[in-house]
Amino acid sequence: MKPRVAVLISGGGSNMVKLLESMDSNHPAEPVLVLANSDSAGGLAKAQALGTQSDFVDHRLYGENRAAFEYALIAKLDAAQADLICLAGFMRVLTSHFIDRYDGRMLNIHPSLLPKYKGLHTHARALEAGDTEAGCTVHEVTAKLDDGPIIEQARVPILSNDTPDRLAARVLIEEHRIYPLALRRFSEAL
Repeated sequence: MKPRVAVLISGGGSNMVKLLESMDSNHPAEPVLVLANSDSAGGLAKAQALGTQSDFVDHRLYGENRAAFEYALIAKLDAAQADLICLAGFMRVLTSHFIDRYDGRMLNIHPSLLPKYKGLHTHARALEAGDTEAGCTVHEVTAKLDDGPIIEQARVPILSNDTPDRLAARVLIEEHRIYPLALRRFSEAL
């Protein structure tokens, strides 16, 4: 039986789209849910257009109660019988309670060459440091932010005229390429 994949998003979902498109009939996994933390996430309509169920849990309704927000996410994931979780631009920090529940079954894409530049503003930080290359990393999610085992990386040269936005656009091309590859490889190993 194929692992059932849920993709968590917060915005437009360009990586989510690439993941869904990659899960054709020959893929070792199948998409079952796209779940956002707001009803305004543009990726929800894209998921529907691609034939994948979409839903949301509005994090703002829970205020500072992250546990209650995560229980609501878990309820949606359980209803979809999700086996594997892919974070694709999901801009909420998850607690160890949530992460432990999906231990060994949750992936994330991060726009840096981890372990460098964990967290936010990765492209600006790479430029400020004078790095000659940047990139992206698909990794397993652990309780420590952007610290799980690396599954796939791609490198992008930093050009002399780069801005954070220009660099981000080139890194995104690589994100779209490696996240589907990493999901396939990870799913085959389950």
